[in-house]
Amino acid sequence: MLSKPRRSAMQEINSSSMSDIAFLLLVFFLVTTTISMDKGISLILPADGNELEVNRKNITSILVNDKGKVLMDDQPIKINQIKSKAMKKITANNNIIFSITTHKNTNFDDYILVLDQLKQANATKISIANPPGF
Repeated sequence: MLSKPRRSAMQEINSSSMSDIAFLLLVFFLVTTTISMDKGISLILPADGNELEVNRKNITSILVNDKGKVLMDDQPIKINQIKSKAMKKITANNNIIFSITTHKNTNFDDYILVLDQLKQANATKISIANPPGF
């Protein structure tokens, strides 16, 4: 007599604690992951409405056009030369203010390079002027 092979009952995986495990893993990775905080540009901005009259001889204007060309006191200058010229101006006049004006289509990288050069020259008084048309 031939006997029929018995089909075994299908085994199930107990998934009742699966959500608990997923939640614990989520909490673990949230707690152990470090979040990098980019510093960005550290500038101290004045409060609104604080306008002071400044002597024109204490202002050095820096103009950056949309092609990345820079004028410092209406003289063409390369971006990598700004630091040395700014240091000379700071030693000659401690109250010097660097006023940066850009074209509305100026590349942001060129603008940051100019700011970096002034920061490396230890310039503490930097004025960021709105481009014309804003």
